[in-house]
Amino acid sequence: MGLSERMGTSPSVPESRSTEAAASAGAPLPKDRIDAVFDRQSELKSAIHAQIIQELGPRLYNQTLPEVELRRIVRAKIEEALIAEHTPMPRAERQEMVDELMAEVLGYGPIEEFLHDPTITEIMVNGYRDIYIERGGKLFKTDKRFRDEGHLNRIIQKIVGQVGRRVDEASPYVDARLPDGSRVNVILPPVSVRGATLTIRKFSTEPFTTEDLIEFKTLTRTASEFLEACVKGRLNILVSGGTGTGKTTTLNVLSNYIPKDERIITIEDAAELKLWHEHLVSLEYRPPNIEGKGEVTIRDLVRNALRMRPDRIIVGEIRGGEALDMLQAMNTGHDGSLSTVHANSPRDVLSRVETMALMAGMDLPVRAIREQVSRAIHLIVHQSRLPDGSRRITHITEIQGMEGDVITLQNLFVFDFNAGIDENGRYLGRLKSTGIRPHFLPILKNNGVTVPDDVFAFETYDTALV
Repeated sequence: MGLSERMGTSPSVPESRSTEAAASAGAPLPKDRIDAVFDRQSELKSAIHAQIIQELGPRLYNQTLPEVELRRIVRAKIEEALIAEHTPMPRAERQEMVDELMAEVLGYGPIEEFLHDPTITEIMVNGYRDIYIERGGKLFKTDKRFRDEGHLNRIIQKIVGQVGRRVDEASPYVDARLPDGSRVNVILPPVSVRGATLTIRKFSTEPFTTEDLIEFKTLTRTASEFLEACVKGRLNILVSGGTGTGKTTTLNVLSNYIPKDERIITIEDAAELKLWHEHLVSLEYRPPNIEGKGEVTIRDLVRNALRMRPDRIIVGEIRGGEALDMLQAMNTGHDGSLSTVHANSPRDVLSRVETMALMAGMDLPVRAIREQVSRAIHLIVHQSRLPDGSRRITHITEIQGMEGDVITLQNLFVFDFNAGIDENGRYLGRLKSTGIRPHFLPILKNNGVTVPDDVFAFETYDTALV
């Protein structure tokens, strides 16, 4: 007896053919009919999936079995189960079902194909019915969906289980990292009111290079050469911007300007940076265990990094009291440090860092913190995601020092919004020099780095933005 017979469905009239016939006749199917077709296919896939799991059992988790051989065995079992159903089905539809079942058994169900698509940078699941993706900086709703809330929860548990984490009602949210480096966030009910949500931010298997950022028009060649000089000249640099603006990508590019003979300590919430240096130590935040113990914070790691004889300290993102430790490290001989921070503008970076330094719990006057900021940080590289979906560096700003109680800034490069938009809605502007020479040039010179004068040649730009 086939699976469809056991489920009480008749294989004699394939639902897909009746659907195609109705569509070709120009009669749109009602939503309840579409849902019925989906439910019937889901029942069939669910039953075959359960059968494969029962038959193969431990072989699916046999680490000694080559992946190619495992995929061959699973595919053969799925095709055998479909043949046993005797359900007439177009070849293309049958192949699609086999692929979907392969993704169910060995992968992550309906989102598996998005994980392998290099053009997709983010996957967002808003409950089991709605799956969105980000491609080219724009959001799109897909036609994929999970069968039900239970199906979505099984995939979530499979994802977090692979990285040794747990998520349930007692601990309803988790940040994790997949083996390929993708960042995962899960929030479950009751915290997420409309059902479980899953967000996966993908990262390129091959990290972007300077040439890639120039091709994407994220920055210009002149600006890239200037930033390379600043990194080699051991300036302390913060990369700022909003969520999804490309801060980590830019930080990774800047980090690879560091000379190969220097010792680098990276500190991250979830390890994402991909550096090609041999003398590299990567540290990662550890969350508390089920008893709420064992947490290793970013601040703990920053303090430990100072005892590890670093030439450079790179913090993936400053988000709390570790800001004070970073400022003190920058002011006590650990120059050339790099990090990112969430902020809406270069000026906002200062307020954010000041606020986070106060979160360290030290009873310091605000002016003392501002003086540390003005002396520790030399350069802010601010990045934005524009309405056309592109990610652009919009400001390269120098921190000059203090005037009274205010930290003074000056823009060295500014994105020219005044260039307008083309017929496809793409911004025509680029990063342009303001013609101002930075005050830190002597620091670069003392570190054996010179910057050609033509880098600072004045280019016309929209002065209203400075």
